[in-house]
Amino acid sequence: MSEIEIGRAKRGRRAYSFDDIAIVPSRRTRDPEEVGTTWQIDAYRFDLPIVAAPMDSVMSPDTAIALGRHGGLGVLNLEGLWTRYDDPSDLLAEIAELDGPTAVGRMQEMYAEPVKAELISERLRQMRDAGVTVAGALSPQRTKEFAKTVVDAGVDMFVIRGTTVSAEHVSAQAEPLNLKEFIYELDVPVIVGGCATYQAALHLMRTGAAGVLVGFGGGAAHTTRTVLGVSVPMASAVADVAGARRDYMDESGGRYVHVIADGSIGRSGDIAKAIACGADAVMIGSPFARASDAPGQGFHWGAEAHHPELPRGERVEIGTVGTLEEILFGPSRVADGTMNLVGALKRAMATTGYTELKEFQRIEVVIS
Repeated sequence: MSEIEIGRAKRGRRAYSFDDIAIVPSRRTRDPEEVGTTWQIDAYRFDLPIVAAPMDSVMSPDTAIALGRHGGLGVLNLEGLWTRYDDPSDLLAEIAELDGPTAVGRMQEMYAEPVKAELISERLRQMRDAGVTVAGALSPQRTKEFAKTVVDAGVDMFVIRGTTVSAEHVSAQAEPLNLKEFIYELDVPVIVGGCATYQAALHLMRTGAAGVLVGFGGGAAHTTRTVLGVSVPMASAVADVAGARRDYMDESGGRYVHVIADGSIGRSGDIAKAIACGADAVMIGSPFARASDAPGQGFHWGAEAHHPELPRGERVEIGTVGTLEEILFGPSRVADGTMNLVGALKRAMATTGYTELKEFQRIEVVIS
């Protein structure tokens, strides 16, 4: 790919966000009722290509169960308030009432409470008893510590999620997590990320991961670009990782690793664009945080917002627009893409003549 000269000593490749591209209709159209949105990862099949981000403002055990019953996959944050406190309801209500200048400090205090293994087991068991696919997320730093607890509790899918996860982490202070060895020893499929480049994704795929997260997550509440200077133009990143998936299939003799876009997906059009760029599914946070039955009560934040040393996120007020069911299936009362996400995806596919997600990945896009 051609590079642009930034200055005499630095060149860079032009990359694109979802806002920079548009989907192009083809010569054929369909009825939205004929469109299918199912996808499958490992042995688990879902009606919707939608995974809820493991964020306390988005997922509680109850909302994870509700999303599972609607056909999606809810991932519980196993380092969040639900695994630190027996009942965090009062704390969630307090977070919604905090003044802006005091929010970060108070949240750091709340999340300083240790994660308890018995609460991890209890929350995952609650989800399992409800009959939905059980998924929980840990950061790479805490995966070794709690992995056995998570697997013993009957998790169906294990998510290792961080701002950036690599297969070659180097540390002089502690022995890093050997992803390939760890995944090989587990009896459950693992989704790992985020990553943003072809090469990083290829290395993660070689660890045996069932799925790779593309992006840094938490787009609506992230300040990583401001604090670290790091950012992911998601359209280019998803397309690059989809290229890595294709090449890894050739390299591995046909093993397919699912690509899940994770970040900068705030509206229904972003879901369609992510799949058009090659994603199999999307992981979203802020659209679900707008649900009236979400734990955040109209506020949204990620793990980076309460980092004990270098917070890289904010608790943002995003309001509520409807129930979780209305956000997924409508009817929509707004015209901004925050409600009826599934209906919008189906209509985007129908408008361009596609009835299956795998086919829709081949749709033409343009720079807008």
